[in-house]
Amino acid sequence: MLKLKLIPQSLLLALYGGAALASLIPAAAFAQSAAPAASTENVATVSVVGSRRVGNASSTDTPVPVDFIPMTKAAEQGGQFDLAQALTNISPSFNSTRQTGADGADLIDSAALRGLGSDQTLVLVNGKRRHTVALVNLFGARNRGNTGTDMNAIPLLAIKNVQVLRDGAAAQYGSDAIAGVINIELKKNLGCESVLGYGQYTEGDGENWLASAYCGVAVAGGVLGITGEWYDRGRSNRSEPGNPRIIGDTKSENQTLYLNGEFPTGPGKLYFTAGAQKRDASSAAWAREGVGSDDIPRRNSAAMYPNGFVPFIDGKVDDRWGTVGYRWQMGEWNTDLSQTYGYNRLMYNINNTLNASIANQDLLAGGPGRSASAFDAGGFSFRQATTNLDFSRFYNGVLNGMNVAFGLEHRRENYKIFAGEPGSYIDADGLNFGGAPGSQGFPGFQPGDATDSDRHSSAAYIDIETDVSDRFKVQTALRHERYSDFGSTTTGKLAGSYRVTPSVLLRASASTGFRAPSLQQVHFSSTFTDFVSGEAVDVVLAPNGGAVANAAGIPQLKDEQSKSFTAGITWSPTQSTSVTADLYRIDIDDRIVLTGRFDAENYPALGATLQQLGVDQAQFFVNSVDTKTQGLDLTVSNRADLGAGKLSTFLALNFSKTEVKNVKAPAAFAGFEDVLLSERERLFIEEGAPRRKATLGFDYSLNKFETSLRIIHFGPQTLGTFSGPPVPNQKYDAKTSADLSFTWAFTDKTKLTVGGTNIFDVKPTAQDPNETDNGFKYESVQFGLNGASVFARLSHKF
Repeated sequence: MLKLKLIPQSLLLALYGGAALASLIPAAAFAQSAAPAASTENVATVSVVGSRRVGNASSTDTPVPVDFIPMTKAAEQGGQFDLAQALTNISPSFNSTRQTGADGADLIDSAALRGLGSDQTLVLVNGKRRHTVALVNLFGARNRGNTGTDMNAIPLLAIKNVQVLRDGAAAQYGSDAIAGVINIELKKNLGCESVLGYGQYTEGDGENWLASAYCGVAVAGGVLGITGEWYDRGRSNRSEPGNPRIIGDTKSENQTLYLNGEFPTGPGKLYFTAGAQKRDASSAAWAREGVGSDDIPRRNSAAMYPNGFVPFIDGKVDDRWGTVGYRWQMGEWNTDLSQTYGYNRLMYNINNTLNASIANQDLLAGGPGRSASAFDAGGFSFRQATTNLDFSRFYNGVLNGMNVAFGLEHRRENYKIFAGEPGSYIDADGLNFGGAPGSQGFPGFQPGDATDSDRHSSAAYIDIETDVSDRFKVQTALRHERYSDFGSTTTGKLAGSYRVTPSVLLRASASTGFRAPSLQQVHFSSTFTDFVSGEAVDVVLAPNGGAVANAAGIPQLKDEQSKSFTAGITWSPTQSTSVTADLYRIDIDDRIVLTGRFDAENYPALGATLQQLGVDQAQFFVNSVDTKTQGLDLTVSNRADLGAGKLSTFLALNFSKTEVKNVKAPAAFAGFEDVLLSERERLFIEEGAPRRKATLGFDYSLNKFETSLRIIHFGPQTLGTFSGPPVPNQKYDAKTSADLSFTWAFTDKTKLTVGGTNIFDVKPTAQDPNETDNGFKYESVQFGLNGASVFARLSHKF
């Protein structure tokens, strides 16, 4: 992690892609102890992802683009109450859209960079790897078949800054860092502060309540930062009048506690971070129609829900993360030994439901035709433990200076699936045309789905950064990693920067990378019900190496391989104006995808197996797609006097295009490439995120008053349909949203902010509900489907 001098705001914005971030960077918020911007004598330091160099250096030393996002303003004055939504409205290369009608994906928001998958972005906390969630996204318009990291498990008020490395970095950090790396640096400064927040949509629902507090106290010669947060998000519903569906935000209540500290101990410093979040969330499944008293209870029972019902998929999320480490000087070497632990568990309870086969069995036995209305459907967990030993040393006598870093890493992972109670999955009546088995809305995991799977990996790396001259910097990295389940891989990186003039810097990089198949993708197993054009379809998602996958000829999953290239320029014509532009290309081979659905009609070889399982279709994870992603990141920022106040202006744009170059079907699927990757699934990969996104922001401050206007543009998207050709694809027009807020500082310590998000109530382009993934008139794309909202925040520092 490179230590950089705090420099004038405009220059830092220029060098780290910060034009898009200016609304979050008031002049006094760069650091708790920073000197005034005009001074460079007293320097505080900030850690920047992408370098292991220790010590003060010019902020132009980094040869790759890094967005540096202080979070003070987002926590105190922002209209978004969670990290994923805050970053979506700040960084054009970052995307996270709340899903609806997508089962577990409704409960945990996934996030990604540059239009790639959520598991192709590595997330660090204080420079240490953060675990992914146990959930695999199966539905929704984004990150299908991917795992990812739950950004919303960390309170905004606990965060000092977020750094987004927009470059491949697997040679530095290991698996997942294909699209880039997000490092979340937590606070550990002295002092206390609190934030109260309220918001709701202008349609009168989706109330948000927030109570968050941070306190940094002196302990044993160091500082311990403590953050506690309670966040309650109400359900919203955008379904049309008369439609029994519930479409909108899930109901969610989060209780979070984070500790972050560092203390002098012996010759070095002991540091630790510990965080835990409990989340109770509830998502609405598809509505089931009403039935008459003479009807067989296929998916409903007249004795229970004669007018129909909406099952609720309730999830209890348990997320924990912690690290403990010791940094010390070993001769001339900076040494860091750490142990990091992460755990995520999601358990399902299905309420307002029934098992129709039990109801039918009861009816056949002379009863009214009832079953239980709530079931424990089981769930899954993921655990990760990472041990790191890192060394670094700076050599003054080599050229203009050279930093050498090397280290070792050992990681252990475990993935479990827990079976639900029998009533959540059994077929009680055993009739082909009787009641559907399992809890409606979400059938429980069966004993055959249960797994307790482990793997481990070991890695070694070397990282060298050389100041060839005052103008020319070079960075090289090499990493070798071995996994117990699929083998080994070696990746490398070469990057450099050249200062053409004092105000112009050229930079470029080339790297190879990889992403190991997640344990979740390898071992996930489930039988579930989907609705296609309003009709129920039972689907099995078969685990890799299982009986169904083997019968279908699915090979063992292996790692994805990537090649990344960037080339860019930064220009600071004045201390108050900056421009950055970076071109990039990312090629990924053997990308792991969730296949289309195979059935007896489109793949007869599976017909007997599916009939034996009592399901209609099967899906698999397979390494079968090569993709190419190309794009441009552009930022412009300016800070100027306007009247008696200060005006900060920023423009940031991301243009990104992902294309499927090749579909490589396993031998058994030769000739079935259109099923393995249907046009619908291909479009989810290519256009699950808008191909362009832009943010234009203005922040004006005058004495105690401040106002912010942010305009966010989302480019068009094309998504597939269930029916496929000749039914036209879904076409989502480009849309532009705007956020506006006003802040009044009663004192230096107390501020009140009121405002609105998406103030013009813009919504996606309407589609045919029979062809969307969620059965509504539009998917959860771009900025979502809820419309305008209002909010208020009161912040106070003690």
